[in-house]
Amino acid sequence: MLKYIESTGRSEEAAIEAALQKLGMDRDDVSVEVLERAKTGFLGIGASPAKVKVTYEAPDEEPAEEEKPAPAAPEVKTAPPAASGAPAVEEKAPAADKPASAPVGDDERARRIHAFLTGLLAHMGSDAVPSIALGEENTYEVELLGEHLGSLIGRRGETLDAIQQLTNYAVNHGQSHRVRVHVDAEGYRAKREESLTRLARKVAGKVVKYRRNVTLEPMNAYERHVIHTALQDYPDVTTYSTGTEPNRRTVVAYSRGEHRGQ
Repeated sequence: MLKYIESTGRSEEAAIEAALQKLGMDRDDVSVEVLERAKTGFLGIGASPAKVKVTYEAPDEEPAEEEKPAPAAPEVKTAPPAASGAPAVEEKAPAADKPASAPVGDDERARRIHAFLTGLLAHMGSDAVPSIALGEENTYEVELLGEHLGSLIGRRGETLDAIQQLTNYAVNHGQSHRVRVHVDAEGYRAKREESLTRLARKVAGKVVKYRRNVTLEPMNAYERHVIHTALQDYPDVTTYSTGTEPNRRTVVAYSRGEHRGQ
């Protein structure tokens, strides 16, 4: 279910950041439409703030509730019946891996993240284990640990993005104070950011050389944000997005400052 809020700020970026702070979401979790651009006026007279419309997908109750009952509790119950020597030792070995990647301290949100992801990964038939660390304010960094995690990453990170979205929805559902959850596996996001940054600068070089705009292939909001960020200070180049999801594209334009990072 799509919802939106409107936000104002001294600049478009400030208005967007204010909305993200209010929602407790990342730039890649939302779609942005600039309603009014900031005006500086003359000597402060006639100045007006920027106004943006930030659209996001609100969680449905059913999916969040269905995923919650699936934590690792059943495994705790199956281990004790094996009371004999050797089997008991073998049963405890895998279980011992989970406390090592247990939630951070006595943090209720971290426990909810751990429980939800453990259930979700089990439902997906994966043996991966979530390792949770506290990041910046209102942010939890989750690394999925294990072998052969390609299926959890998916094509261009689509499966990983879906896991991250579901986790954010489940953990923030019914909560007045929202947090951000970043989910990664095998360092995929850092590698993808490096690849996109190289692409952005290569394209920007051609745009300046030939003075012609270049429209990139469709990307999700997170990938478009990486492109916008990589080129925000690139001389004689600006970026903006066009089209509708899931075919929204980033345009790298020559000497045009009207649009910036939507």
